[in-house]
Amino acid sequence: MYRYDNYDHKMLEDRVAQFRDQTSRFLKGELADNEFLPLRLQNGLYIQRMAPMLRIAVPYGMLSSTQLRKLAFIADHYDKGYGHFTTRQNIQFNWPALADVPDILAHLAEVEMHAIQTSGNCIRNTTTDQFAGSAKNEIEDSRPYCEIIRQWSTFHPEFAYLPRKFKIAVCGTADDQAATQVHDIGLFIVRNDAGELGFRVLVGGGLGRTPVIGKEIRAFLPKEELLTYLDAILRVYNREGRRDNKYKARIKILVKETGVEAFRDKVEKEWQAIKGGPLVVTEEEFARCKSFFHDPDYKTLPETSTALREALSRDVMFTSWYQQNVDAHKKPGYAIVTLCMKKTGMAPGDVSSEQLNFIAALADQYSFGEVRVSHEQNVILADVEEDALYELWQALKSKELSTANLGLISDIICCPGGDFCALANAKSIPIAESIQRKFDDPVLQREIGELSLNISGCMNACGHHHVGNIGILGVDKKGSEFYQVSLGGSADNDTALGQIVGPSFSQEEIPAVIEKIIAVYMRQRHKGERFIETFKRIGIAPFKEEVYAKPN
Repeated sequence: MYRYDNYDHKMLEDRVAQFRDQTSRFLKGELADNEFLPLRLQNGLYIQRMAPMLRIAVPYGMLSSTQLRKLAFIADHYDKGYGHFTTRQNIQFNWPALADVPDILAHLAEVEMHAIQTSGNCIRNTTTDQFAGSAKNEIEDSRPYCEIIRQWSTFHPEFAYLPRKFKIAVCGTADDQAATQVHDIGLFIVRNDAGELGFRVLVGGGLGRTPVIGKEIRAFLPKEELLTYLDAILRVYNREGRRDNKYKARIKILVKETGVEAFRDKVEKEWQAIKGGPLVVTEEEFARCKSFFHDPDYKTLPETSTALREALSRDVMFTSWYQQNVDAHKKPGYAIVTLCMKKTGMAPGDVSSEQLNFIAALADQYSFGEVRVSHEQNVILADVEEDALYELWQALKSKELSTANLGLISDIICCPGGDFCALANAKSIPIAESIQRKFDDPVLQREIGELSLNISGCMNACGHHHVGNIGILGVDKKGSEFYQVSLGGSADNDTALGQIVGPSFSQEEIPAVIEKIIAVYMRQRHKGERFIETFKRIGIAPFKEEVYAKPN
């Protein structure tokens, strides 16, 4: 992962001092609310339903064990002993005191972390595949390109006050695990017919009030022109994006109203004026950034592990976890392990200080001192020796981190919802727990098979409900909390937006509604067919008929 130089450290030190002074002046009444608002947003600080919320940047989802321990320290000393992993691969704390935030930022700076550009109308944290650098089906490690984008976009003077927030995702694997097609800019690493590396560029994707799948505007962008082309897109958006209506300010609205061809022409015209200029990324710069993401000191191991084979043969619970939570690694003798943070009774994405410290120790012992955070709100140890998997699993069991439900119905993506967020129309966490309890049987979960269930407490769609195979959206219905259900969404290579089933349901009805949806799928599916495949084949009508059928 990227390591800070002297300039980075000095910049963060100055930034913390500036915000400490700004916070002090606000608390003394020397800055009005409207004056402090942009200052706190630039430092990742929101005012939520019951307390401030601080969102901390985790660039491309990577954390060191040292950083994990610092986050645990912050959770214990400035929060209520836990944090929350978000769908932007960040972590947020929901209970810090405003006066303590400058101290928190100072602690973060000690371990090369910050909260810069995690809020406000700017370029947010660039996300990518959580298996980057370790995946067997990788075209190219996406992390160096994410780091180049991060350095270009941080404190960019022209793009600090965009019409609306802006999100970029980079996919470097054959299977998209970064929801790349529903970002303002989606970048797919590709190779052309000559074998040259570059990017397929999509624009205008996004969720929220108006969900849109991104449109391709360039099939192949030479890698050295990455920043010139991004600059051209942002210039067009910054100049022409709407600022009179925040609900129509995202680039997806501009692309839709302009037309993708006309928008492409505007970008190409802008690009022609700057391509080949100072923003061209040189081979030396690529090499510099790639040097931060070199392979760890892998051992030369056998293709198959005798210890693993024996453990799988004698322990059925370990086998269940292995089949669900372990993925293939590019290096023989290694595996990628996902710690699913979705045990029934725990808010999806929440992580305690005890768990943070424990995961840090596991990272040091088993995965070269590093972890990843996925946009599904789970934690990944990306470089584990196969010989050590059984021992690791036993350790995970001791801290309730061995839940074998990755990609199953209880592995729910869920925003904090009305329990914390001031924007939410309804609570999300109790809905997630009620569904998890309804489907708490591991055998039943595996019988149902691969299925994504996503929950958002409002139209901002922080829970990515639009692209869940089953999506649940909290809505306000005459002052009461109700939930709208959609089906058929997908965030994989074949991205799709869910279709709304019909009128919304009360909180009490939701578990039974989901049970009926699953019952239709189980009756109608062909052998080996996933939920999304069955839905595409039979459509929404059978599900709607079952859900709204009147009892006899």
